[in-house]
Amino acid sequence: MSYRLSLLDKSPIAQGGSGADALAITIASARLADQLGYHRFWLAEHHGSPGLASAAPELLIAHLAALTRRIRIGSGGVLLQHYSAFKVAELFSVLASLAPGRIDLGIGKSPGGLPLATRALQSELAEGSARAIDRKLDELHEWLKGARDGVEIQPRAPLPPSAFLLGGSPASAEQAARLGWNFVHAGHQDGDRSNTLETLARFEALAGYRPLLAVQAFAAPTRSEAEDRVAGLGFVRLYLPDGHSVNLQSEEAALDYARQYGASDYGIEEKTPTVIAGTAEDVHAELHALSLDLGVSEFIIDQPVADPDARLRSIELIARDARQAAA
Repeated sequence: MSYRLSLLDKSPIAQGGSGADALAITIASARLADQLGYHRFWLAEHHGSPGLASAAPELLIAHLAALTRRIRIGSGGVLLQHYSAFKVAELFSVLASLAPGRIDLGIGKSPGGLPLATRALQSELAEGSARAIDRKLDELHEWLKGARDGVEIQPRAPLPPSAFLLGGSPASAEQAARLGWNFVHAGHQDGDRSNTLETLARFEALAGYRPLLAVQAFAAPTRSEAEDRVAGLGFVRLYLPDGHSVNLQSEEAALDYARQYGASDYGIEEKTPTVIAGTAEDVHAELHALSLDLGVSEFIIDQPVADPDARLRSIELIARDARQAAA
């Protein structure tokens, strides 16, 4: 079974580097991916997160669309709870007007940052607005299709952006299908096979086709180097007393999150992410097996390594092996 390759970029800040350096590598990655035949290049959104410079995907989308020729550019994803659905629809209609047929609007439902950053983002929102994510999704869908409440989006793009919902559960898959959007399952979060199977099947039953799957993958010239690069990777799951839970990069980040949240009673569980790592041939062998096993025809690859040279090399190796396999 053949499959498409796409990339998710979080603009990680390498050790000794700056946020500006991280954005420069994101730009270089997008231009390289465009040359090598990747299908999409998506930008993440995070706020106040140490080590990530991905605060404004819509700005990077505009910049990268102007610097690339073929590849689709999009968000992975805009965190809708912080914003007006009307404004998001306007932004992406402008982007789709500037780069017709090449813009993706991926929407995420999480806050994407620590509580203090979330409060700063939402300080001007109406009370309860951020929690009304289902209403905001419905409103955004209506704005993307046409006028709502007597107001028309201007400019109206000749080819509207392709809409995606990002999520990790069957409920999110159902929501995407109900909206008529595509869906990306965050399979790179915890590698829960039973949840992945149920989520993919639920979406296909309603939409008639299989959604995309996000994975963590990294390639190096040798298997040992790739394994060394990803060794020790992990994250923690913070469980708060009100039922809220969130994945964070470290126990220190989890403690900081709990402090900012105002919680004294919480639980922390260490997790090991599922990472496909090895030579490019190893990576494609696993992607091919996943494609056959799960019926997935497109992978969104999140590279869990911050080193700039290693990231660019991985992008090139994976694409080169894909071309060789196709030949």
